[in-house]
Amino acid sequence: MPVSKRRPFKRPRHVPATDYEVVIVGAGAAGLSAALLLGRCRRRVLLCDGGRPRNHFSPAVHGFLSRDGIRPHELLAIGHEQLKPYPTVEQRQNCVSTATKDPETGIFHLTLDSGRALTTRKIILATGVIDILPPIKGMHELWGRGVLHCPYCHGFEICDQPVAVYGTDKSVAGFALLISRWSKDVTVCTDGWTGMSEHARHRLKRHGIAIYEQPIRELVGRRNHQLHHIEFKDASTLPSAALFIHSSQKQRSDLATQLGCRLLQRSGAVWVDKRIQTSVAGVYAAGDTTPAAQQAIIAAAEGAQAGISCNEQLTREECA
Repeated sequence: MPVSKRRPFKRPRHVPATDYEVVIVGAGAAGLSAALLLGRCRRRVLLCDGGRPRNHFSPAVHGFLSRDGIRPHELLAIGHEQLKPYPTVEQRQNCVSTATKDPETGIFHLTLDSGRALTTRKIILATGVIDILPPIKGMHELWGRGVLHCPYCHGFEICDQPVAVYGTDKSVAGFALLISRWSKDVTVCTDGWTGMSEHARHRLKRHGIAIYEQPIRELVGRRNHQLHHIEFKDASTLPSAALFIHSSQKQRSDLATQLGCRLLQRSGAVWVDKRIQTSVAGVYAAGDTTPAAQQAIIAAAEGAQAGISCNEQLTREECA
């Protein structure tokens, strides 16, 4: 039996009229998952797709149950395709440029980069982050293949090969010890930083992890964008199959700041509670935007939770 395209419920008179009930900003794993849940709740949703995701340069998505090894764009294509049966979900290739909340009505006023203005009762921020890589030749060119961020996503593919770990603060020692689960040939590269504690040096030495403190000149890659070796400014080299790095990050969008959402001081992530709501009522956040572990399957789970939380709050307001 075909699904009706008509809205199943009339809007209660005490609920303000808006163009949409929920606007989802970002169409990665988190945004698509939220849209799917809300579509199944027959909510009027706008999904704004702001372009290619953070893992665009990666050859595959790993650790995603039933989709392990799928290419990032293929995973998103499946997500978009699975939204088609839900007529209340509208998808647009647009970014949201501005967002404000009316303090009296609680309605959100948004402007798309196309210039279109619209209103919504709830917002889900799934805009993700931008990685800020060190200014080393080859770092950007090899990002996602020879330069890697997450061992849970890429560690298995470099098992038992020589691996380097980049870091210029005390966290690099713990990161290198984590990487040693996948390879016993691990080297720490501090790119000129010499502030590692004696305790950290002892731990690394005990596990056979060498430390290269000289500044790096260049990452030399292969034609397939895999890493071949690291070249230092003193002309020495280090063969390596991959370089793992915990890069600095910033929010891809400033919408959370525009709306007054609380950001965590150290990471810049958008704070959320157990229901994935930010510090601003009616604004939810999911995926890499939040402090959760940055994996596609976790982003999808957060998106689903955001969708559920939105629907339940909307229902409470309608049934007051």
